[in-house]
Amino acid sequence: MTKKQKMIARLQEFTLMDDDFMTRFFENDKDCTQFVLQTILENKKLKVIDTVAQKVVKNLEGRSVRLDVYAKDNKGKPYDIEIQRADKGAGAKRARYNSALMDADITVPGEDAKNLPESYVIFITENDIFGKGFPLYHIERTVKECNISFDDESHIIYVNGKYEGNDPIGDLMHDFHCKKADDMKNKLLAERARYLKEDEKGVKHMCRIMEDFAKEERKEAKIEERMNLAAKVLESGKMTEEEIVEMFKLTAKQLKAIKERVAVLA
Repeated sequence: MTKKQKMIARLQEFTLMDDDFMTRFFENDKDCTQFVLQTILENKKLKVIDTVAQKVVKNLEGRSVRLDVYAKDNKGKPYDIEIQRADKGAGAKRARYNSALMDADITVPGEDAKNLPESYVIFITENDIFGKGFPLYHIERTVKECNISFDDESHIIYVNGKYEGNDPIGDLMHDFHCKKADDMKNKLLAERARYLKEDEKGVKHMCRIMEDFAKEERKEAKIEERMNLAAKVLESGKMTEEEIVEMFKLTAKQLKAIKERVAVLA
């Protein structure tokens, strides 16, 4: 089997629960993104005007997070849609962090905080991480003593990927687990899947992206290996920081990360 044939075979196994495929599925596709948001939020009037896959959002210290699918509607509300197969990747603090970075990303210096738009962080999880069988879990802040809404307009929603109900969320989760377009219930999603998996141009596009991913993964693995070695040398105390930076060709950011690792292990 050739390299291309292996890529195509791998592509056919992808579902929307694979975040690499999911991000490319919704990238620059406002209609599909809008359909998913309308279904989850039960709001057929919601209109998406922009969608970006793998949007990088940074905090004030320069640390960043990649949002799987970032969208904005016609009222300026931002949405982050995340696919999480591992339960630990959809933890409460991850949701809080993503929500905070989205707020920081759209904040204009000097602007009144009251103008901060309503926002949504949506996790579509492989498992029912709360174990209660509901299709959706809505996380909202409340004033504990009087049980009233805090009304900060920051919303976090978990979509139960295991849900199989005979309703729009059940149909959506069914489609997120389909490998074949013909098995999907929603025509719009099926057409997009068919293009990426069966159309010559779509398949070529996906194969090119998969090859780029593979190159990036190899590059990141080499960097990680180099940083691990540098951390061991730093921990041994046999070389100065300057010598380590020169030997391993480290950036200031990489050196800082290595020092943090060593401090944690100490």
